[in-house]
Amino acid sequence: IDPMKVTTTMSSTSTKSAIQYCPILLLLIHHCHGLAPPAPSNTRRNFLQNTVVSSITAATAAATTTTFPNLSNAAVESSSSNNQPLSLPPLGLGAWAWGDSVFWGYSPKNDEDLREVFDYALAKNLAFFDTAELYGLGRSEELLGKFREEDCATKEDEEKVVIASKFAALPWRTKREDVVKACRASVKRLGGRPIDLYQIHFPNAWSNAEYWDGLADARDLGLVKSVGVSNYGVDALRACHASLSERGIKLATNQIQMSLLYRWPLENGLLDACNELDVKVLSYSPLALGFLTGKYDRDNLPSGPRSKIGGQLFEDGASYERLLETMKNVAGEHGGAPLSQVAINWAIAKGTIPIPGARNIRQVKQNLSTLDWSLTAEEERMLDDASAKVTGFVTPNFFPRKDVNTGLAMYDS
Repeated sequence: IDPMKVTTTMSSTSTKSAIQYCPILLLLIHHCHGLAPPAPSNTRRNFLQNTVVSSITAATAAATTTTFPNLSNAAVESSSSNNQPLSLPPLGLGAWAWGDSVFWGYSPKNDEDLREVFDYALAKNLAFFDTAELYGLGRSEELLGKFREEDCATKEDEEKVVIASKFAALPWRTKREDVVKACRASVKRLGGRPIDLYQIHFPNAWSNAEYWDGLADARDLGLVKSVGVSNYGVDALRACHASLSERGIKLATNQIQMSLLYRWPLENGLLDACNELDVKVLSYSPLALGFLTGKYDRDNLPSGPRSKIGGQLFEDGASYERLLETMKNVAGEHGGAPLSQVAINWAIAKGTIPIPGARNIRQVKQNLSTLDWSLTAEEERMLDDASAKVTGFVTPNFFPRKDVNTGLAMYDS
């Protein structure tokens, strides 16, 4: 990384714009301290600590140097399907927890449980996994690559596995080449095959148009089969769609948070814009971090960062409990289905592809069995009415709302 370029980029924006990244950078430092050690000599822990410290230093006008791993020559297997349109099942599986020890309490001893999740999804022809370079700082991608290599007995099995990954739009990454370099590293961790769907994980406060060029470059180089974005608002979605169209590339997806407890995309026009542009919506956290499973109450909150979110939710009290009661009534009409299936089916009814997490065989069986039934129109209406009254669920985010160089609104949920 060139410290002068970082300093120039930072100083060309307001102090406020630079400082807005401090929370997410500090969160990443905290995250890397909690990583389980799956490490070669140049560990992900050292890599992230070095780059984060460098970026914070640059943001305060005292730039330092950082060495990034050289993965620019990672080999990529050829694929005859690189030019085929993206085809996704109606339901996927999120792999955020696969390697994340801070938020989800991952330990390497969980790896065999995760392998069972992979194998079950493969057997059901629903092996669509969403990961990211930030999930476990690469560990999630490594596990998926390992399981695909070791557990797919035939070429046909390998082709059944669909993997989406994401580029982290961190503030020191300012060039289209940064996207390609990160993509090559993800390809390597995933076993050398082209990535089925490669997404921008979240907006940056600058350089967003450069990232779109980077996505197109990765696509043209055969590193990926299709491209998407995540956490993009309406204006950013339209701008990225237009930019990629100029290169003859379709914007395939926008991955956004949406659930019975987080309805903003329905209310601010984002879901409508995605449908207008024929951009598929991947809805993450459809179970609202577990708060739509019926597992928690005032006296039984999850540990870690989710505890505070849960406390805020239960302050809302009656409206949240009425939503859970409505979900139980709907579940009762479908053989006592788990509440998680009610929540996932609601997201499917809205035209999205939910990607709930699964860390063990019980969770993956329960999630994928959602497809055995669907909501009636009246049940969907009942859930809409109940969920619209819940106001206590707020999840923190650190996404820049505007590109400080172009003025483009990036995030509006």
